[in-house]
Amino acid sequence: MTGLSDLRIIAVEQYGAGPFGSLHLAELGADVIKVEDARTGGDIGRYVPPFAEGDDSLFFQSFNRNKRSVSLDLSVPAGMEILHRMVREADALTYNLRGDVPDKLGLRYDDLKHVNPALVVCSLSGYGMTGPRRAEPAYDYVVQGLSAWMALTGDPGGPPTKSGLSLVDYTGGLVAAISLLAGVHVARRDGVGGECDVSLFDTAMSMLSYPATWYLTRGHETPRKARSAHPSIVPFGAYETADGWLMLACVKPKFFERLTSVLGIPEVALDPRFSTIPARQANQAELDDLLARALLRHGTDHWVELLSAEGVPCGPVNGLGQAFDEAQTVSRELVIGTEHPKFGTVRHVRTGGRAWWPTPEPSRAPGLDEHRDQVLGEELGLSQREIADYAERGAFGPSRSTSGGAA
Repeated sequence: MTGLSDLRIIAVEQYGAGPFGSLHLAELGADVIKVEDARTGGDIGRYVPPFAEGDDSLFFQSFNRNKRSVSLDLSVPAGMEILHRMVREADALTYNLRGDVPDKLGLRYDDLKHVNPALVVCSLSGYGMTGPRRAEPAYDYVVQGLSAWMALTGDPGGPPTKSGLSLVDYTGGLVAAISLLAGVHVARRDGVGGECDVSLFDTAMSMLSYPATWYLTRGHETPRKARSAHPSIVPFGAYETADGWLMLACVKPKFFERLTSVLGIPEVALDPRFSTIPARQANQAELDDLLARALLRHGTDHWVELLSAEGVPCGPVNGLGQAFDEAQTVSRELVIGTEHPKFGTVRHVRTGGRAWWPTPEPSRAPGLDEHRDQVLGEELGLSQREIADYAERGAFGPSRSTSGGAA
């Protein structure tokens, strides 16, 4: 037994946020059993283009490695009976559903504590289990707008801009995973479980961090800045070079002094307009102009080599291909592969969690309902006759066979 291999999680999850969080737990060794909706052909992520084929896609593969799949219709009693059997043997039940749906389906801790008093129920919803938006659906980009992320992102004078990645979904999934682990710790210590109430909106608002403190305490609204610049530290942003872009992060005075020396303009660090952090912020336009003219003399690689040798935090603004060609990417073995019957070798970027125990070998995301017989028969002890009876009662949806099949 290694890592989280003694942690069993029943995940009623779909699309991105929930699956992203449980993926991190699965890659740290947890047994994640993904319960998919038998009424809708499973997780909607299975059908996301551009690389979708039948009931599988590369989108789905990226979020659901190292998991198992059981397809259930939780709207009928037979489906809920099976779920109860599953949670009886589980440490946690997690789901990313609209805030009012768990009550309708009977998925709250109070609905399930008679089955397993030590169960941890972790809800990840758009807006939480309380509040006026509780029953509203939510998606990443909508929450980015609502929580002021888009107002903070982009160039001055430009339109509101979303993050290039679905960071509300991803951070929401990670907060849910952390909350679930904390809940399991408490349940194992005290012998009694409970409910975690995580939301995308709460997570996004909490990520406002110090700009929120500035606004709430002093009424300061953080402005957008050109070159993806930091709101208060200068120079800290993207600067154009002769052949691309360079990201600089001169948080400490010594970094600024070394930067000006490498650029051949050491006198700039001594200029009263730029010699302190407040002075550089007050005179950012003039300083940016000086730095821009110096940096345009050579290409990005030239400057990265010289600046890195002096310990100045910097790096190229890479495209995807360049990012995966980075020596650090290769050294850290961030690219993993799984074998898939439709897509062949699927290459993924691994999750960031690492610990001292060996992590499981990466395995492809499951086919829809692939592990029904394994989970219900081999592990929960249901006979084939019992499984067939559940099928007749609609537990696996109206058109599913009595045996799960591999994709």
